[in-house]
Amino acid sequence: MARLDGFRDFAALARGGGFVLVRVIEAKGSTPRNIDAWMLVSADRSFGTIGGGRLELEAIERARDVLAGASTDNMALPLGPAIGQCCGGHVTLSFEIIPPARFDEIEAMVKAEDASDPEVWLFGGGHVGRALANALLLLPVRVHVAETRQEELDLTPAGAERHLTALPESLVPAIAPGSAVIVLTHDHALDFLIVSAALARDDLAQIGMIGSDTKRATFEHQFIREGGDKARLSKLVCPIGRKIADKRPEVIAATVAADIIAALAEWRAASPQALS
Repeated sequence: MARLDGFRDFAALARGGGFVLVRVIEAKGSTPRNIDAWMLVSADRSFGTIGGGRLELEAIERARDVLAGASTDNMALPLGPAIGQCCGGHVTLSFEIIPPARFDEIEAMVKAEDASDPEVWLFGGGHVGRALANALLLLPVRVHVAETRQEELDLTPAGAERHLTALPESLVPAIAPGSAVIVLTHDHALDFLIVSAALARDDLAQIGMIGSDTKRATFEHQFIREGGDKARLSKLVCPIGRKIADKRPEVIAATVAADIIAALAEWRAASPQALS
C-alpha cells in the first residue's frame, strides 16, 4: 500500500502535465536494476527508481526533455566512465508519455505489483514481532501478524494485516505458496503447533522460529516423538537471524528481515511459476 499511496500522491501533483514512464528494457552485465525496473518522471519530481546514481539523473533529464517535446526514442547507456559510473554493464531505457487520461493504467500496474509481492506471516506480535514487522514494512512484501492476544495485536505497526485467533496454527494451511512463516510467540507449545503445521507443507519459502540451539533440539525431539518426518526438519530455520552480541529487538529484526528477503528471492528464482 505504501507504493500505491506514493503513486497517488505523485499523480495528483503531476495531473496537470502528465509524466513519463521510464523502463529498463535491456540490462547486460553488471547493472543497478534488472529488466522491467521502472520510474515515473514529471516536470518537477519522480517516483520509483531504475537504480539511482548518474544513470537515473540521465534518465530524468531525458524524460523531462520528452515531456517538453523531444523524441521518445530508446536511450542506450554504457555504465562506465563516460557517465561517471563504474558498474561496467549496459542498459537500454524506453520512454513513454502518460497523459492524465491514462493515469488509471499506471495505478493498476502499481496495484498489480503490490499484489504480486510475497507474503511474510509473523506468528507473535511481541517486542521482536513488532520490530520485525516494522523492518519488513519497508520492503516489497505483504506483512501479516497473527496473535492470540488482542492487546499485543493492537500494537502491530500500521500497514501489516492483523489476525486475532485462538488457534493460529489453523491459519497455516491457507497461507499463499512461496510465503515465509516466522514463529515468535510467547508460548513454546504454541510455537510447536504452528511450526509443525508449516513443516507439513512443501511450498513455503522459509519456516523460521525464534529461539536457541537448545530450543531447536527440544523441538526436534518432540516433533519426531509425535510422528513427524525427520527429513522435514531441514526446512526449519532455528535460531533465526545472525548470532551477534546485540540482542535488542530492532537488531534481531534487521538480520532476520535480511534472511527472509534472501529466502524469498531464492524461492522465486527456483519457482518461475511464482512470478506469473
